[in-house]
Amino acid sequence: MPSLVRTKVTLPDLEWDFGDLEPYISGQINEIHYTKHHQTYVNGYNQAIEQHAEAKAKGDVKATIELQQNIKFHGGGFTNHCLFWKNLSPSSKKGGNYHDLDQNSDFYKQVVTNYGSFDNLINVTNNKLAGIQGSGWAFIVKNKENNSIDVVQTYNQDTVLNNLTPLVAIDAWEHAYYLQYRNQKVDYFKAIWNVINWNEAAKRYAQ
Repeated sequence: MPSLVRTKVTLPDLEWDFGDLEPYISGQINEIHYTKHHQTYVNGYNQAIEQHAEAKAKGDVKATIELQQNIKFHGGGFTNHCLFWKNLSPSSKKGGNYHDLDQNSDFYKQVVTNYGSFDNLINVTNNKLAGIQGSGWAFIVKNKENNSIDVVQTYNQDTVLNNLTPLVAIDAWEHAYYLQYRNQKVDYFKAIWNVINWNEAAKRYAQ
């Protein structure tokens, strides 16, 4: 799983083609999202860590502090999108959704314990997404302190760290849906669950 380390990063390889998530997410959106937006965060992060190293070598404290925000923003954008692509899968359209999970798995049982059902967890997450003003993310996470499954929202490209392990990341920036859903972002939030890779979420929970 990607982390905010001070080494150069590259776009991750996708495990599916851009059009494989249709009709829920169009191929055009995925192509632009991946090759333009995600690439921008890759470029921005790599540039920021170079400039930060130069400023630090020169002893330029002011520039060093200012560049930390760029590192946080672009590093978060890189990391969040890596999670996002990994938890999407065209196999989910063919029945590879939460109904096919092992009901005896720790992940499945914890969802039921915390929310009663996966549908309730999805509703809670969609409410978090709808409540984001501007741009941001909603994450289904594992709280490593007690193994509970929580739902958190972040703004801009802030990510989840420390005692929270992201299981599912949902992008609520306009670039993730606007070409297809226009201003009906709630429809995008409903549709994306058709291509969520719950097996990946279960794997992350087990780790």
